[in-house]
This record gives sequence, structure tokens and C-alpha cells, in this order.
Amino acid sequence: MELFEVIRRDDRVEQLSVRALADKYGVHRRTVRQALGNAVPPPRKIPVRVAPKLEPAKGLIDAMLVEDLTAPRKQRHTARRVLARLVDEHGFTDLTYSAVRDYVAKRRPEIWAAAGKGVEDAFVPQTHEPGAEGEVDFADLWIDLAGVRTRVFLFTMRLSFSGKAVHRAYATQGQEAFLEGHLVAFAVFGGTPVFHVRYDNLKAAVSRVLFGRSRTESARWVAFRSHHGFEAFYCHPGVEGAHEKGGVEGEGGRFRRNHLVPVPKVESMAELNELLASCDRADDDRRISNRTLSVGQHYAFEATLLRPLPTEAFETGLVLTPRVDRYSRVTVRQCFYSVPARLIGHQVRGVLHASELVLFSGRTEVARHERATVRGSETLLLDHYLEVLVRKPGALRGATALVQARAAGTFTAAHEAFWTAARTAHGDGGGTRALVEVLLLHRHHTHGDVVAGITAALGVGAVSPDVVALETRKHAQQAATASDPVVVSLQARRLADLTDQLPLDLRPLPSVAAYDSLLTGTRHA
Repeated sequence: MELFEVIRRDDRVEQLSVRALADKYGVHRRTVRQALGNAVPPPRKIPVRVAPKLEPAKGLIDAMLVEDLTAPRKQRHTARRVLARLVDEHGFTDLTYSAVRDYVAKRRPEIWAAAGKGVEDAFVPQTHEPGAEGEVDFADLWIDLAGVRTRVFLFTMRLSFSGKAVHRAYATQGQEAFLEGHLVAFAVFGGTPVFHVRYDNLKAAVSRVLFGRSRTESARWVAFRSHHGFEAFYCHPGVEGAHEKGGVEGEGGRFRRNHLVPVPKVESMAELNELLASCDRADDDRRISNRTLSVGQHYAFEATLLRPLPTEAFETGLVLTPRVDRYSRVTVRQCFYSVPARLIGHQVRGVLHASELVLFSGRTEVARHERATVRGSETLLLDHYLEVLVRKPGALRGATALVQARAAGTFTAAHEAFWTAARTAHGDGGGTRALVEVLLLHRHHTHGDVVAGITAALGVGAVSPDVVALETRKHAQQAATASDPVVVSLQARRLADLTDQLPLDLRPLPSVAAYDSLLTGTRHA
């Protein structure tokens, strides 16, 4: 373009001939005439190169690609497989992989287009009405849970208009986690979308995929949707339907990259979910694409258009009726959880939530455990075995429940010191029974009060459970008194009343100066 410009300028200003212009710029006279005829250079011609070695094989390659029209998606010819067949079946040993690869890449779309299957995917921009739609998906997330690299699942619900999203981590993708994630998100949003929420074919909601968008939904999922008053929109299965909820598909990756790198180190799932909630609040200040308003500003408008939440809560937990085995455990989802030993052989009712298991005997809650994440693991409470340990004190030393209590920090150094002193004074059996009586105090007093009672008893050299119980109650009363200003005021008033009622021998002596004046005749003012 620059060459044509200077040639045209010299022709206009200096009026040089075609030959002179060609000699001056070292180009052919044809190029000079092209520049004088048009300011824009003509497009370059792309030479058509002939591949003599590939020409005889093109028909064979085309036939292989035509076969792929009816072949399964994962069993179609690759360029490397095409080359291998040409060599093995037809003796084309002088062909190169690059020549075959380039030809396959060019011809495959042409063959598929001719068969009516090669239409490129096209997408239509969508406008989402405020308060009308949402999207839900699960994404994988790796964390360091109590020092162990663990995979959990990140539930994400996103409002399509504002882009406001709620994230929550669960140990599984089960239905209880799926439903609880909805409840958490609806509580944060303050309502539900009035039209529908988009899903892929999660097993928590869909029990069978039928033709088109028809699905057989699970009964609890239908009840949940009916309770909250929203519809479900199911995307096409597989990769083909991912773009139908592209907002939440991209949201999972964006959230991980921006808030969960490096790998989070947490001690519990509750701590992780607190971290996720703080990240969600921080995202209210971000702007999506070229929007002028932030996510939080868009959401402030959208929140007023959501459908209000129902007044009654929906129970998302799964109700189970396991039987207690001889080890005072129930089995739920291949994990073991302890219950009080008095329930051995009985059937109890359990409500399995996404993060905890609650067990009932009749209408009375008898145990509450954090949900286990490892199959075959045991979650045991030492308190559930105390009645058994009174009869079998020798079983305490190697009890799994004791190991877990030590690891959790509930069986403290004070308990260890009391156990050691009690066994020294009363022998192994008697000392262990004394410790069990002390542990029973935890059912009626706080952990801190019992530890303080143990420490006070050991301070005076006592290893009697009665002394520990007395010191525990004293510490509990002192703590309650110190924390209640009304009680402190009443005690101060009572102390003042007691001062007025002191014995006479503790009061100041009266003065007899007035009587002395009568005897001496001296007046005293």
C-alpha cells in the first residue's frame, strides 16, 4: 500500500515515466501500471498446489469419512487412523501424516455439510427478565480438610438477570445436599425465581431421561418444587446442552479461580462454607462484562421481583429407620454412628441432612453427628458408652470412642490426670469407674465447668467423683453470678444489710463525754 502511494505521488508531482518509476523503485513496469490504475493493490493469488502422492488416496479418504456419518461418535476415523489404514490396506507407504491431517481437516466439514450434518453451532443472544430465571449446577472442588486433600462438591445457584450467585460446599451430590443448597440460596436471595430454574440431568432431581426434554422426576423433588412454586427447565444431555445454562457453567470456574486458589485449608466444612459466604458477599461489587452497574446493584432491583418464600419450612433431610447393632452403632450410607447403649437392638429414626445426621428415639433426640465423608468410617461419642464402661471398665483404655474424644479435644489433660490419680488410689477398675462418674457430669454441666471442677479437686489432692461434682457446681454458680449484673447488685445490697446487723461488740463504742461534763461542770459544745 505504501509503495503504491509513493509511485502515484511521483507520477503526480514529478511526472516520471513508467520506466523511470520502475527503475527508481526496483519493481516491474506491470506493478507501476497497477499502482497508477488503482490506489489499492490487487489481492494476491493463492497458488493451487498439487499433491501428487496424495491424489490417488483422496477417494479412499473420502470413503472413510463418509463411513463416519453413521459411526458412533467415539469410533470415528482420526487422521492418524486414516493414515494407518492407507498404509496397511492400500500400500501408501510414502504418505506423510501432515498431508493426510490437513486433507482430513478440510474434507470432513465439507462431507458432513453435504450430508446435512455439518451446520455450525449457532447461538442466539438472550435477554433474561429480572426475577424470572435461575441456574443450578455442581462443580468439583479440592480442599485441604483437617490436613487431608479432599474432594468436595460446590453447589452453585445463579440468578440469570443480575448474576448474583450463592455457593455452598457439600461432601456429596446427594439429594439432601441438592435440596439444602436450594434452601440456602433461596434464603440469601430472599425469594425464588417466578418462572423457572435451569438444570442438567442431575440424579438428585431426575430419575430417568426420556425423549427431548421430558424427564421422570423423583417424588421428593416434585414436592420441593411445588412447595416453593417454581418450574424446572432441563437442558439437553451431555456437552450439547451445556450452553443452555452457560452462566452457571462459567460461574463455577470463575469462582474457583478467583477465590479458591491456592487450595483452601480448613478444619471443617462449616469453616469452608463461611469462607464461601464471605466470597459471595465480596462478589457483589464486581461488574459482569460491560455492565455499568455492579452485581449487587442489579440484584437490589431483582430481589423485589422474586416470589416470596413460603412460611412453612420444607424438610430436606432423608428419613431413615436403622437398627442399633451390638456396638451401639447405626449404619447410614456405609458409615457408622454411635447412639446411647440403652438403644442396642432397637430401631431408631434418623434424619440425614447434607452436613449432619440427627437420630431420634420416639420423639426424643438421642444423637447428633457431623456427616462422615469416608465410607466405613466410625463417628463415636464416648458419652454413649459410659453405662457399659461402668460394668466393663477395662474396655475404656482401647475404646475407639476414647481415641476420637482425645483427637477432638473433649477428653482433656485434666481428665487424663484425674484418671491416672484415681487408678493410683483405687486400682484400675475402681479408678476407671470414678472417671466414668466424672464423665457423666458432662450430661448436666458445661464442659468448662466440669474441667474446672476436676482441676479444683486435683488441687486439693481429692480423687472422689463427689468432690469433683461439688467443685463443678460451685464453679457453675460463680460463673452465673459473675455474668449476671442483677445477682451482683442483690449481693451488694445484701452485704450492706448485713453490715447494719453486725453484733454490738463489732460496732464503734459510744462516747461518754456528755456525762463527764456533768461531773466536772464543764460545758462541751
